[in-house]
Amino acid sequence: MGFLYNGSKKRLYFIQFLLIVAVTYLIYCFLPKERGAVLPNYEEKKPWSGTAVIADQSFPILRSEEDVRADSLSILEEFKPYYNLNENTADKVSADIAAAIEKSQKPELLALIDPLKRRLHALYSKGVISDDEKAKVTGGTEISVIETKGKTKTVLTTDINDLWVLSHLYNQLFMDEHIKQQQEALKALGIEEYLVPNLERDEEKCETELKDMFATIARYAGDVAKGEKIIDHGQIVDETSYLKLKSFEEKLKGEELIGKQVLTKRLGQALLVMLFLGLLTVYLNLFKEDYTVKLRHMLLFYTLLLIFPLMALLFQRYTPIDVYILPFAIVPIMTRVFFDSRTAFITHVTLLVICTIVLTYPFEFFTTQLVGGMVAIYSLKDMSSRAQLLKTAILVALAMAITYYIEQLMQTFRFVPTRREAQGYISFLFNGILSLVAYPLMTLVEKAFDFTSNVTLIELSNTNNSILRRLSEVAPGTFSHSINVGNLAAEIANRIDADSSLVRTGALYHDIGKVNNPVFFTENQTGVNPHDNITEKESASIIINHVLDGQKLAEQYNLPNVIKDFILTHHGLGTTKYFYIKYQNAHPDEVVDKAAFMYPGPNPFTREQAILMMTDSVEAASHSLKEYTEENISKMVNTIIDNQVQEGFFAESPITFRDITLAKQVLIEKLKAMYHTRIQYPKATTKPVEQEPAGETESGNKDNSDKSAEV
Repeated sequence: MGFLYNGSKKRLYFIQFLLIVAVTYLIYCFLPKERGAVLPNYEEKKPWSGTAVIADQSFPILRSEEDVRADSLSILEEFKPYYNLNENTADKVSADIAAAIEKSQKPELLALIDPLKRRLHALYSKGVISDDEKAKVTGGTEISVIETKGKTKTVLTTDINDLWVLSHLYNQLFMDEHIKQQQEALKALGIEEYLVPNLERDEEKCETELKDMFATIARYAGDVAKGEKIIDHGQIVDETSYLKLKSFEEKLKGEELIGKQVLTKRLGQALLVMLFLGLLTVYLNLFKEDYTVKLRHMLLFYTLLLIFPLMALLFQRYTPIDVYILPFAIVPIMTRVFFDSRTAFITHVTLLVICTIVLTYPFEFFTTQLVGGMVAIYSLKDMSSRAQLLKTAILVALAMAITYYIEQLMQTFRFVPTRREAQGYISFLFNGILSLVAYPLMTLVEKAFDFTSNVTLIELSNTNNSILRRLSEVAPGTFSHSINVGNLAAEIANRIDADSSLVRTGALYHDIGKVNNPVFFTENQTGVNPHDNITEKESASIIINHVLDGQKLAEQYNLPNVIKDFILTHHGLGTTKYFYIKYQNAHPDEVVDKAAFMYPGPNPFTREQAILMMTDSVEAASHSLKEYTEENISKMVNTIIDNQVQEGFFAESPITFRDITLAKQVLIEKLKAMYHTRIQYPKATTKPVEQEPAGETESGNKDNSDKSAEV
């Protein structure tokens, strides 16, 4: 049956208020905590979408990042990195090589110790730098060499091209003729491993010097006076106004809101969210009251309106991904599938307004997402299969991209977008792909919130479903009866603005319990009545059990709860009157327990269930009419339905007397058309002279009534 709210109106409103407060509080908890930052998004060479901005106090104008970067590059080009000259490197290298030669005890090499020493000192006096260090010097060719003599430090500027690179030092060593003669022997000795640079970069000195030089870069390009208008609404954001807005925004971010400022800002955001949630709830209470009496309906609305703003906030705070990638169109898709188009539109607008509050997004976000949501609603007007969601996703992405292009055309005055602007369209592509999440989400929502979508109803209406195919094979009369009831009930539903798809599907399954004992029901009998061989109580039990058997089969075949409700309520708390009266007549002295002849119920509690009860009884009884005249059909329909009203079967259903009157009219009209009623010919008072022509005789109907019929 689902969760029906049966409390008072005040209690219902109180629950709705608690839901609104809970959703508002959760959104409030995730609102950005940054100070200031009250300006809407803006871009250079585009119109300013906000109101006029006036400086509340004077502040400096920040220079553009390009200008600051150019000055920084200029400093790097002029910078001469600092290197310390180690005066002892030549002596150490010479000593190491001499020690290696002495260890070898080769006379020809021992004679080279002094020439090697002189050659090494000559090379190192010019300066030796490693290959990696030379590669680091990219700005210019000059470096600063720090020579330390005692406590005195001297800085000399040297061109790096005048220095020896360590990789060339080995070859330069053999430019001496005497040394070159013993090149192979020295190479075998491995003297190359002893060669090291005597210039090492002074990282600390370089960092300090660069820091001082960067500090000289001008950060500001003027001032904005207090009361000066920075930009007006609709004005194009040029280079100057862009820098002023950027500077104003930095000033706001640097300010810390305290005390009353914090309270008013946070309270204002929360109240706006609560206001629009409240307006949606008022709409539902005024125009869609059926949705509010079921708690699961309200929970779906508030869940959708909570999840997507939170996702948008998290994307904005923790990822660089464009928020346009989020498939906001899922909200109108879900509400359209499970409710109606008008409610889907109102819900989507509410969602977008809440997102603009929490994201402080401009006009473009709202209009782009609004168009996407409207296209989603329009494309699902007659949803008959889940595959339509693919078409909807494509249309939504295309509509959003077109809307975005129109907005860019209006703002940039360019027909062809720049590369940076074109990258924004990738977000719409992913948006369309993510919108396909609606496909599995439909099934999840149906399970979590006990919904049954129109698509599911259409799928269940397929007579090739296993249980319906079994019904048509085992109980063809019941199957035919169910189809007729479904058609009649759908006509009534259309006339009184009820859910025709739901009642038609419910009618197909309402008698599936008869598959267990089909021959005990008159529509499936072929001349033999098994009730003649059993007692009235046994007959009543078999007839009543088709409701309980139907419920078990519904559980076995995983039918939705809303279909199970049709099975349980199509006889309500009625009785098997024929067997009850027959038993009373056979036992006049016994106090008969009516409970043995009663259906388990409950009585119908929705308009669609009430429609099915009326249609089921009338269609079954119509087969027992002796003559199908307008008078007989009208009398039968009115008698059956009036008795149901008098017995209180519809007391728990929201169906009205007007609905019942219209239902009677539809049933009478359709039964007349089904049985081809025609006028009754008057009986002749005198013997006719000639025999009536063939085909002009009054048509009659055999009495097809059966003692086992359900009344």
